[in-house]
Amino acid sequence: MKKIKILFSITAIATVAVLVESCHDKRDPGRTYMPDMAVSRAYQAYDANNLSKEGINYIPAPVEGTIRRGDLLPFDVPFDSAGYKMSASIQDPLPPLDSTQMAEAQRLFNINCAICHGPKMDAQGPLSASGKIPAVANLTQKMYVDMPVGTMFYSVTYGKNNMGSYASQLTREQRWMVIQYVKSHQLALAKEAAAGSDSTATKN
Repeated sequence: MKKIKILFSITAIATVAVLVESCHDKRDPGRTYMPDMAVSRAYQAYDANNLSKEGINYIPAPVEGTIRRGDLLPFDVPFDSAGYKMSASIQDPLPPLDSTQMAEAQRLFNINCAICHGPKMDAQGPLSASGKIPAVANLTQKMYVDMPVGTMFYSVTYGKNNMGSYASQLTREQRWMVIQYVKSHQLALAKEAAAGSDSTATKN
């Protein structure tokens, strides 16, 4: 008789537990042990926050004077007309690219630049040829062939005329790589033109 009462009590407790659980909201995750460790608070890096008031030592921006590991030195030329003139004195910090690096620079150019400037750099990219973006720079023209690398870097970094900034799409190193590729292509075109003029003079 005693065993029957115990069995009945266990059955009753199990039934109540099932009924309670069935009434539970399935979308409610229940209680979480140490919720701050299970679900961290998300903060946007540069957004305003009250972390300092909460006693949390949070630095929202890189420490002044520091650079990201493996990155090139900052481009400190200001974004104004004086900075544009100043950029002409900036030299390419990268050594000459090898064939593998040059192929990567060409790939970056084709992805980011050729849509306007064209793969031949003659301003015949799909967007410029369609007329949707006017006044695209023809990088084969003398003014761009003679343009200092620092000025090109300024234009790619900050944007110039109809061209926007590519600082968010390309790292500093990638921007310099693209400029080396542009300059190497311009040099190759100049050599082709010189060879063509020499052969014409020889025939005459």
